Amino acid sequence: MSTRLRDADVGRLEECLASGGVAVFPSDTVYGICCDPDDEGAARRMYELKGRSPRRASAVMFFSLPAALAQLEGLTEGERLVLEELLPGPVTLLLANRSGRFAAACREDSATLGLRVPRLPDNLAALGELERGVMQSSANRSGEPDARTLAEVPRSLLEGADLVLDGGELPGVASTVIDMREFEADRRWHLLREGALGRDAVREKLDSLV
Repeated sequence: MSTRLRDADVGRLEECLASGGVAVFPSDTVYGICCDPDDEGAARRMYELKGRSPRRASAVMFFSLPAALAQLEGLTEGERLVLEELLPGPVTLLLANRSGRFAAACREDSATLGLRVPRLPDNLAALGELERGVMQSSANRSGEPDARTLAEVPRSLLEGADLVLDGGELPGVASTVIDMREFEADRRWHLLREGALGRDAVREKLDSLV
């Protein structure tokens, strides 16, 4: 059974992020944990809850493509075409981070940005009202299975988070990770993790841009 998020839930998420908090939230794939991508203190809390190495980067998620395009600086026309073809969708794209933003999320590789824009189902559509980006990772302990329901999120994460949003049961397959940093120059892309969008589907979408 799906659980519908309301405008009030989005307001609570906005307040949580603005105050340096950490939140567990639903996406189009699995449950995630998020914080402000410019808040190093919040990032460290999130990493401690996950048991994740603080050296590893996390993706920045925008809840709508217009919000992402408006706030990402230095995108080329070719990159915009890639984003419009693949997003929103269950993919994480590695892009050149020319502006050097989101240091807390990029960690040691400030030249690379991981970008997510989920395709929100109707019951999660309210999240599209959130214009800010969030630093996010899956709501699990590092190396453990992804969470399809809140019941599968480790209790330590639920108790340690400042806010928990229930979106019901999710598909449960993590996003596909694609390195797009060489695509505009050489039409080369690298599938780093096959997930909710298969390799053939990725190839079909990107071939349409050539």
